[in-house]
Amino acid sequence: MGDQKSDPNVLPGTLELQSPKKPKRNAFAFGCSVLASTMACILGYDVGVMSGAVIFIQKDLNLNDVQVEIMMGIINLYALIGAIAAGRTSDYLGRRYTIVIAATILFIGALLMGLAPNYAVLMLGRAFAGVAIGFAITAPVFIAEIAPASSRGFLASLPEVIVNFGILLGYVSNFAFQKLPEHLNWRVMLGLGAIPSVLIGIGILFMPESPRWLVMQGRLGEARRVLIRVSDSEAEAESRLSDIKEAAGIQDHCNDDVVQVTKKSHGEGVWKELILHPTPSVRRVLIAAVGIHFVQQSSGVDTVVLYSPRIFKTAGITGNSALLGASVAVGFMKTGMILVATFLLDRVGRRPLLLGSLGGMVGCLAVLATSLTIIDHHHGETKLWWAIAVAVVMALGFVGCFSIGLGPIAWVYSSEIFPLRLRAQGVSIGLSVNRVTSGVIGMTFLSLTKAITVGGAFFLFCGIAFLGWVFCYTWLPETQRRTLEEMDELFGESDWRSTAKRMRERDEESINKRAVEHINIVAGSS
Repeated sequence: MGDQKSDPNVLPGTLELQSPKKPKRNAFAFGCSVLASTMACILGYDVGVMSGAVIFIQKDLNLNDVQVEIMMGIINLYALIGAIAAGRTSDYLGRRYTIVIAATILFIGALLMGLAPNYAVLMLGRAFAGVAIGFAITAPVFIAEIAPASSRGFLASLPEVIVNFGILLGYVSNFAFQKLPEHLNWRVMLGLGAIPSVLIGIGILFMPESPRWLVMQGRLGEARRVLIRVSDSEAEAESRLSDIKEAAGIQDHCNDDVVQVTKKSHGEGVWKELILHPTPSVRRVLIAAVGIHFVQQSSGVDTVVLYSPRIFKTAGITGNSALLGASVAVGFMKTGMILVATFLLDRVGRRPLLLGSLGGMVGCLAVLATSLTIIDHHHGETKLWWAIAVAVVMALGFVGCFSIGLGPIAWVYSSEIFPLRLRAQGVSIGLSVNRVTSGVIGMTFLSLTKAITVGGAFFLFCGIAFLGWVFCYTWLPETQRRTLEEMDELFGESDWRSTAKRMRERDEESINKRAVEHINIVAGSS
């Protein structure tokens, strides 16, 4: 009764029930997510290091701009092969072994690029690296499937955090090794990625398998043990297992350690259900996933990541050290803002961050394009330092706005909205759209700037980002705190706002009911 006197205006036990709890962090789930995400660090390193390495590669191998465009963008198209294959292997071999395959392929790619004597071998290494990127799509799927709902956004955003850290390391590598001989520096930069991929491939083998994949194989006993370790409580683990069994077509009262799963649960006919004859709910989920990935890449963020030295050179910055130093600043901005995003996803929600992010991107792109256009039309002997400063700040602002919302949310959102039976293939479709769009942007940016100037290119990206904001506002509902199995209801009707309102009212009714029950228990005990 002493607790009641501490605050006479609050009924005992009601404050905790009515106030949103701070998201918990399951240590084991966090560790598994970090380990699965380490693949993204090497992938990010490969992307970031090419931004500066291309300066030396172009001189050493005597490449023209078309060859540079192909080299920079083709990796994303090869990712399609990996994404398609990963959709199959993740269902038949499991999420864990698919990540091991990605690490192996990436090791081969990094080794080939580091030892490349000519353009052809370098491109072969890029092909292997691209396929590895496609296979690595399994990591966010795995994380979404082990993470408890209370921290799924935080954990599922880890690959995006770590890929940005890898990009930053790539930029730092450019800066650190630029003074080496021209025939050696870029080979050292590219070859370094081979070393950690071996360690990561071995480390992944010590992780548990995805509980959802285990259920799809009929291995309920193993799935239960994994869920108990990665959930916030044993009751939550049992609830999650019940939801997964229902989605897999297994009776809830079935508690055998090993059961026979129907063929449909093994993925047969998945592509038909996704593409040829989707239900209204699946169709809306697919449009949402494809749309958010297209918006993410068509806004032009990879042009800043891949071509930042060229963009800053256009803005008026000269000298390799200054250009690579500015690129390092881009890496720090991306990594810093993505870290902020991980702590906001499960607190603020996906939708507010996404819309705010896109709005900021539109503003930064508009000012960046304007400043670059002013610089381009200035023919005086003195540099317009104010315009150069504005261009650099807006480029940093653009990648910062991207990284705090659209960057991580595209992956988190697409990995959590697909039904279990369609998740691996659905996410691979999203990745395919993401990589094709990125590849097209990367392989055409230099040609585009020659046709409409660098400023004109960023005006184009600004318009696309604005249309992306409209799409996200109209089409994407909030998924924060929703279990993966509740997504079907959320996307089940064309008017998702009414569905979301009904779900919120149901949640409030449940909270109020629990509060009343708790008050009655306290009153009875007194």
